[in-house]
Amino acid sequence: MNAMSSVETRNVARDSLFLFAELTFEGRPEAIRVKVRNLSAGGLMAEGAGIAVSRGDRLKINLRNVGMVKGNVAWAQDARFGVSFESDIDPKVVRAPVGATREAQTGVPGVGVASAFSPEERRLRNL
Repeated sequence: MNAMSSVETRNVARDSLFLFAELTFEGRPEAIRVKVRNLSAGGLMAEGAGIAVSRGDRLKINLRNVGMVKGNVAWAQDARFGVSFESDIDPKVVRAPVGATREAQTGVPGVGVASAFSPEERRLRNL
């Protein structure tokens, strides 16, 4: 059996998608909206025109259905850059529609309902 190169392994575990997320760089107060082009358990590729970013920059990114995730810039080229997460996430949860059942997000039956909203926020939305 042939061993896969790190490039091949990376491509197998990474899904292409298109969604928006907000991130904040350490030491910078403003939140920046970026396009997330691909996502894996350990990181993502983002795109944002006019963003000053350098390898090693620390940041927090708000991912749909997951919340704030800490990471750092692994590489930067033109308007695109890679982010390596401090802790792995479940990319299926990020791709799921907001408020989808946990079963729809993860494929695990009977887990219950997950929502990006607190019980109070859900109550207010129903008024």
